[in-house]
Amino acid sequence: MVKGSYLLVFMFMFIPSSVSAASQGPQSAEYCGSCHRAIEQGWKESVHSQAMESRLFQDALQMAGSDFGAHARSICLGCHSPTVAATGDLSLGLKVSWEGITCDYCHSIRSVSTAGPNPKAVVAYNNVMEGPWKGVTSPVHGTAYSGLHTSSLLCATCHEYRNSLGFPVLTTYTEWQKGPYRAEHKGCQSCHMYRVEGAVVDPRVKKTPDQGINLHQMPGSHSLTQLNRAIRGQLSVTHEGGQLHVEVDVTNQGAGHMVPTGSPLRKLILQVNAVPFSGQAFHERRVFTRVVADQQGKILNVEDRVFIKAAKVVSDTRLAPGETRKEFFTFKVPQGVSSTVEADFIYYYSPMATTQAQQEVRFLSFRRFVQ
Repeated sequence: MVKGSYLLVFMFMFIPSSVSAASQGPQSAEYCGSCHRAIEQGWKESVHSQAMESRLFQDALQMAGSDFGAHARSICLGCHSPTVAATGDLSLGLKVSWEGITCDYCHSIRSVSTAGPNPKAVVAYNNVMEGPWKGVTSPVHGTAYSGLHTSSLLCATCHEYRNSLGFPVLTTYTEWQKGPYRAEHKGCQSCHMYRVEGAVVDPRVKKTPDQGINLHQMPGSHSLTQLNRAIRGQLSVTHEGGQLHVEVDVTNQGAGHMVPTGSPLRKLILQVNAVPFSGQAFHERRVFTRVVADQQGKILNVEDRVFIKAAKVVSDTRLAPGETRKEFFTFKVPQGVSSTVEADFIYYYSPMATTQAQQEVRFLSFRRFVQ
């Protein structure tokens, strides 16, 4: 059995059914969860399971259909409901279509082709579950070891996307390839699916060795833990000549890709406030993001248009893996006036969000008192 903290522990046992899995096509996660309860519960808390039901995605899907027609809708569903490619369920009438990136899809990927403009998963729903463990057998379905399931290439099929204009909208896989983690043999799974305690198969179904499981919540940019692992900040302040001199060092210490990554509408915001005990308060910010425009140079700030119409990069101020950026701020504060200086880091997710909780996550804060 292959071990290692970064391996995906996708397990393979299904509860018996009167109709074979091979004849039914992609199975519901509930079917898999009959045996793999801990894994299913973790997956239910993931953005993969919510990829279809997300209100933000539903709004974007509706706008894509209205703005660009059925073809745009099918592009969106290609990643947010990939089982549709096999079922043809574009009307989304099947339960499995609403499960987003579901168990049977990931474990039925046999290979990934990079021959075209975008990585493409080769999927076969034939009752053989593939994953990273060797020597595993099941009495109810076939199993096969898959080195692909330990590789970042598995993730590239949805986290790398070039639109019909040839513009790379999503570049997370390419960012990882260019960064240091590839050379260190650290794949996506090492950060997003690390090993945790848990039973691969529910003990009431079958007793198995206590090997632990990989984290199927797959935490990402909405996770405080992941954000705090990825970004390190340091604040220093001096008061000289009637001016506050503020320096904030920002380091991408823990992400194997750019920060932020994914949709160009995502932003990492550094908000700096200087509040003197008398006089006016000062507020400045730095934004780390990738701004894109259409072929006419119009900046795009709506999700569906970014994916369909983006044609050029206007600016890119994101943090590369391992990069430290020094940000400087100067505020006029008379000598002898004490101040409080604050530096806050905010991860901004989408302008389409209707609530602040959906729109942004505050994850690092620093305070300094300066005389």
